[in-house]
Amino acid sequence: MSNNINNHNPFYDPTLKKRHLSDKIFKYMAMSALLISVAFLLVFFTDIISKGLPSYKQAYIELPVKYNTETVADSSFAIDEKHYELVSRAWYRDMPKYVSENPEVMNKTPIEWVLADDEVDQYMKGHQNTLTDEQKTVVEELKKQGKVESKFNTLFFTTGDSKIPENSGFLASAVGSILTILVCIAFAFPIGVMSAIYLEEFKKDNKMSQLIEININNLAAVPSILFGLLGLAVFINFFGLPRSSALVGGLTLALMTLPVIIVSGRTALRSVPASIRQAAYGLGLTKWQVVKDHVLPLGMPGILTGSIIGIARAMGETAPLIIVGMIAFIPDIPTSFTQAATVMPAQIFTWAGMPEGAYIERVSGAIMVLLAILLTMNAVAIYFRKKYEIKW
Repeated sequence: MSNNINNHNPFYDPTLKKRHLSDKIFKYMAMSALLISVAFLLVFFTDIISKGLPSYKQAYIELPVKYNTETVADSSFAIDEKHYELVSRAWYRDMPKYVSENPEVMNKTPIEWVLADDEVDQYMKGHQNTLTDEQKTVVEELKKQGKVESKFNTLFFTTGDSKIPENSGFLASAVGSILTILVCIAFAFPIGVMSAIYLEEFKKDNKMSQLIEININNLAAVPSILFGLLGLAVFINFFGLPRSSALVGGLTLALMTLPVIIVSGRTALRSVPASIRQAAYGLGLTKWQVVKDHVLPLGMPGILTGSIIGIARAMGETAPLIIVGMIAFIPDIPTSFTQAATVMPAQIFTWAGMPEGAYIERVSGAIMVLLAILLTMNAVAIYFRKKYEIKW
């Protein structure tokens, strides 16, 4: 009955039911895409955290250590033969230095917690290892006696890279990233903001300015590795700056970040209503006064947001820094901008290529640190955007 009424109704649209069905299908497809994205994120974070948390623990063994002239000359005699191979090579290497810094331990045999070999550490965590059955028996005996424990891995947060897995740390690359980003900010932010101001407020509309705009927009989409080649050609080969240094890496990342800052800066300045400029001109202010005192302060939240996001992207880059040599083995923490350094993504890349299980779990642990920094920077960007956002 209702169908007959609808059929005789001149305002009835026979496609209405089909269009409503299409709306529902599109809605559910969009929801499904969102749920799939969230599921992938949950799987990603769960996998990274489950694999990374063990890297923050390191096995130590409580053993009597002989400190005398013979063991200082050959530290392998400091530990009894039964436990010799369970102790880290890094501990044997550093023992003479420890004695020179603590001479009071000479001719004594104190019981100390010493760094265990990475294979012992992997065995304690239930991971794949190469310990022999005899060595596993010794470790089990030590466990029963409470003489082997997994303690917080301070080495991971206080040392640099090492060819000995259990002695490798993330601090050198973290400091290298900080130095590199400081150089990047020092060059990219002021140049990018001033370029955005000129292009948006002062430039004349001619072929040259249009060509500059097109090139800047294109540069924002150029693969990052090409900026590494540019940095190699300009900063290292032409200017002769030290290879593998934070200075070269920061300048290279500054080139990559500049287009992003310029584009986001122009967008932020363009969002300032024209009435602000017109009111300022009506009071007799010059062009520069209008920009400096009115347009720039109102556009700064957007500029800061775009800049922080661009710099956060630069912090996660590896390809351009590999080209300028910042993937080198750096065991020491850099203390200057010209000293050889590496960065967190490059360190993660290096560890990912190592066969030892201890390095693999350190990859996930380092990714957790890097993600925490990047998420913090993005949170800061969102905070500034919300705090200083002005609705017209």
